[in-house]
Amino acid sequence: MTVPPYADKIHNWYLELQTRICQSLEAIEQESLKIDLYKSWQAQHFEPKKWKFNQSGGGQMAILQNGRVFEKAGVNVSCVWGEFAKEFAEQIPGAAVDPRFWACGISLVIHPRNPFVPIVHMNTRHIVTTKSWFGGGADLTPSIPFDEDTLLFHQAFKQCCDSHDPLYFEKFKAWCDKYFYLPHRNEARGVGGIFYDYLNTENFSTDDNFNKDVGKTFLKTYPAIVRKRMEMPWGAFEEDILLKKRGRYVEFNLIYDRGTQFGLKTGGNPDAILMSLPPVAKWAA
Repeated sequence: MTVPPYADKIHNWYLELQTRICQSLEAIEQESLKIDLYKSWQAQHFEPKKWKFNQSGGGQMAILQNGRVFEKAGVNVSCVWGEFAKEFAEQIPGAAVDPRFWACGISLVIHPRNPFVPIVHMNTRHIVTTKSWFGGGADLTPSIPFDEDTLLFHQAFKQCCDSHDPLYFEKFKAWCDKYFYLPHRNEARGVGGIFYDYLNTENFSTDDNFNKDVGKTFLKTYPAIVRKRMEMPWGAFEEDILLKKRGRYVEFNLIYDRGTQFGLKTGGNPDAILMSLPPVAKWAA
């Protein structure tokens, strides 16, 4: 396995998407200047920070902290290559026979301040060993759910999936529901979305375009939900619900999330990997 010839093209797309998402969220921060609910806080911008992988490549973090609408938001891009450790290579398709790999992707998690604005996660990636595939998805984790927001989110990704393959949505929605589940709590982390992995139809352009459309769909959908909910007032009762939901989010990411495990086991930047954790959370039954 060598770095694929299209590596720069893939990497540049993720950097472009990162910029567009950050700009979209910063625009919401600025819009909130007109909303008295947020007068105790200052509008914030994303702070970019580059890091180097311990083998080859690296990443670009973009973190917004203590904002008006977003208490914490991270939009990170990484493009790394090297060799998997032997014990980990056996868990990765195509790596047991040759541990060399190349991986590039974007990952974001947004923790809003307002309990009526949902937490959200999205990532897309492309990985190459002796095999290659795309993976990713997007899922919504509201503290206080609204059926219309859930429907909007699901319909947007159904439209995205249907434009590529009419079988994708039901398959990827069910995969998401199964994946983002906390067995020890016997509850779902959120209201779902889509999740896919090991996607390789043997048509690179088709798979690449689907992967890109997932990112575009997120950019079109989540900011619209934020704007719908960001002016709703909240108090201590709603904030307590938010903090407990964040606790569930932390439990999943530290115990079950494969992306977290992949990043840590390959020697990735722990600050970038753990940017998904909220600044404040509660744990309660």
